[in-house]
Amino acid sequence: MRFSVVRLVMPVMLAFLASCSDKKPATTEQPAATPTDTVATRPAATPKPAAPDTSATHDVAAYLAGLPTSRSGSLLPLTAQPAWQTYAADAAKSWTNYHTTRTAKIEAWAQTELDSVRATSPTIFYPFSGPDFLNVTTMFPGSQTYVLMGLEPVGTVPRPATLENPKLFTALKASLWSVLNFSFFRTNDMAVDLKSVELDGALPLLMLFATRTNHQVEAVRYIQLTPEGEVVEADTATIRRPGLKVVPGVEVQLRTAQGQQKKVVYLSADLSDWKLGVTKEAALKYVQTLGPLTTYVKSATYLMHKPYFSKVRNLILTRSNYVLQDDSGIAMKYFRPAADWQFTFYGAYKRPINLFAKHYQPELTAAYADSTNRPRPLPFGTGYNWRQNDSNLLLAHRAVQ
Repeated sequence: MRFSVVRLVMPVMLAFLASCSDKKPATTEQPAATPTDTVATRPAATPKPAAPDTSATHDVAAYLAGLPTSRSGSLLPLTAQPAWQTYAADAAKSWTNYHTTRTAKIEAWAQTELDSVRATSPTIFYPFSGPDFLNVTTMFPGSQTYVLMGLEPVGTVPRPATLENPKLFTALKASLWSVLNFSFFRTNDMAVDLKSVELDGALPLLMLFATRTNHQVEAVRYIQLTPEGEVVEADTATIRRPGLKVVPGVEVQLRTAQGQQKKVVYLSADLSDWKLGVTKEAALKYVQTLGPLTTYVKSATYLMHKPYFSKVRNLILTRSNYVLQDDSGIAMKYFRPAADWQFTFYGAYKRPINLFAKHYQPELTAAYADSTNRPRPLPFGTGYNWRQNDSNLLLAHRAVQ
């Protein structure tokens, strides 16, 4: 408001001063002013709103990722630390290897196998995800909104004291090791590693993944859900210490190299039936407002095989037009009636790893042995059976909508 008032007053003051100067004896002859030179006759210019400065937020993400920060940013001196430079050099090697061995293969596969899915998937729901924006944006790079949910606390943008701590880089490397090598997080290890340097939740890794997948981090907004599932702003105190019935979250605005705007929403919520029924029901209500979904599930510890995760399972089966998952997602027996779904199987189904051996599915073994609907190739590893020739994915398409 102050700017607009000044713009209005300045022409009047200039005109007044000009009139006063006309009354004084001219000491030198001045050339006649043309209409375009007269301030009073110029049309008032409408000031353009300044573009928000997103460099500071993105600099934090880049710094965490081991990538260059802006030359005029406050983090530039920190990148001169030997510890950061060593971390950045190691990160460059790790990410080059990751993109060569995984990203390129996933992108090539998904361009063919998920082409029609991608075209009708503006919103992706990724439950039991933690901060794994990395895999979901590789599978669905053109989507506009990604809704991630997990047990990990939301976290906040790291403070300067955290960024200056040399232990930060050791913790980040330890947290990223399993996802870069095996495609999934070891949740318990991640919680211990991040808390050791006050990286207090999912947000720092989410920002790191966004930067490493060529996104500009433009804004971070802390949010919480009302009991009706509506998104409202939250402060950092609520994020750090949410009440029993509060579903805290964060909304991250991104921009791709091609200029596409994206939004990532991460909500910290226990998705078990008991928690959803007693304290976290708002999480389900929020997802119900999103319209038809494509759901992506990976390395979900077979929770939706269990009877006490029926609410989130039923939500996915009711609201999703597509479900892309490994065998740790929704058990085949729950896709009922089966005639409502079309299934495409990829890779190979063997037995779950020993930790989850009791979740073996005879139905999947039979499906993968069906000679009339043979599984299609899966040229990369994913999930707990992370080796390429041991991994599986299922694409379920709702035939009746």
